[in-house]
Amino acid sequence: MGREKRNDAGFTLVELMVVIAIIGFASAAVVLSIPDPRGRLMDDADRFAARMAAVRDNAVIEARPVAVWVSPTAYGFEQYVDGQWQEGDEKPFITTGWSGGTRAVVGGTAGSSVDAGDGGEQGSGRLVLRFDSTGLPSEAARVVLEREGEQVMIVLDGAGRVRVGE
Repeated sequence: MGREKRNDAGFTLVELMVVIAIIGFASAAVVLSIPDPRGRLMDDADRFAARMAAVRDNAVIEARPVAVWVSPTAYGFEQYVDGQWQEGDEKPFITTGWSGGTRAVVGGTAGSSVDAGDGGEQGSGRLVLRFDSTGLPSEAARVVLEREGEQVMIVLDGAGRVRVGE
């Protein structure tokens, strides 16, 4: 009878919308996977603060003094065993370097245990913080992590509380 066969060459609106949605999801995944330098610096700060709080708690649990040292390139832990300070050798209390490009600027309060280092530049020394068997620090201190112009501060107060981002 007179039926014409129609041959449309093209896409329907639904097909186009599906393709646009797929492109949107793919581009969102790419954007979310790009690392954020501020996030990585904050991760270093959070990791260091958590380890410092853990070493403080460890001093209380084991009822013996422990120490945290911080230099511009790394941080580590020491335990007071048999009358002398020994480097920590078990996770998480091992010497750890800051991630790529991160530098720590250390400072304490008046009378803090900051070594001047070879260069004598302010903020280039090594800070040593000791926790007694009750978990109290030898002094309050602050450590500023820097990378590519960004900074995050970690604060240890006189009561042993560790805070990030102040």
